[in-house]
Amino acid sequence: MYDITQHKKDLRQQMLQLRDAMLPAVKREMDKNIRTRLAAIIKEKNARVVHCYLPMGSEVNVFPLLAELLSAGIKVISPKTLPKRQLQNLVLHSVTDLEPGMWGTIHPGGNEEYSGPIDLFIVPGLAFDSDRYRLGYGAGYYDNHLCNHPDAYKVAVAYPFQLIDKVPIEPHDVQLNEVLFGG
Repeated sequence: MYDITQHKKDLRQQMLQLRDAMLPAVKREMDKNIRTRLAAIIKEKNARVVHCYLPMGSEVNVFPLLAELLSAGIKVISPKTLPKRQLQNLVLHSVTDLEPGMWGTIHPGGNEEYSGPIDLFIVPGLAFDSDRYRLGYGAGYYDNHLCNHPDAYKVAVAYPFQLIDKVPIEPHDVQLNEVLFGG
C-alpha cells in the first residue's frame, strides 16, 4: 500500500544526500548560473519587494544576489521561522546582520517586520517536478505562507538532479510559477 508520508521522507533523505555530495566547484558554478537567471527574472517582473530564504547547508547560495538587490534599492524580505508552521516576514538590511533561528535557520537581525505586498518569492526545496510542485523539508512553512500571497510570482531554485517525475502532492501544496535549475 502506498504511504505518501514515507515516500516524501525517503525523497527528502535522498535529495539531501545528493545535494550534500555535490563537488564544491560544481555547486559554485550552478549557484552563479541560478543567481544570474534570478536577477533577470526579478528585472523582467520589475519586482520591488522580493521575499527570499536565507540559505542553510547545501541550499543554493543566494547571498551574492541578495547583496546586489539591496545595493539596487530593492526591498528584500526574509523569513523568520516561528512555532506552529508560521513565518514572520523580516526586512533584510545586510547579508551579514543575521541571527540564528529555529531548526538551524538564520534570519535578518533587528526584527523589523514587513507586512506589505510581495512581488516575488524565491523559495528553496528538495525536489521538484515539471508541474512546478515542490517537496520542502516537511513542516509546511512555505505552503502555509505562499497561499497568503496568491498574486506574487513564485520561483524556486534547485539543481538538475532535484527534478523528479512527480512530487507527491497533497491539497495544501502550492504550485509555483517557475523552477530554475542550475546547470
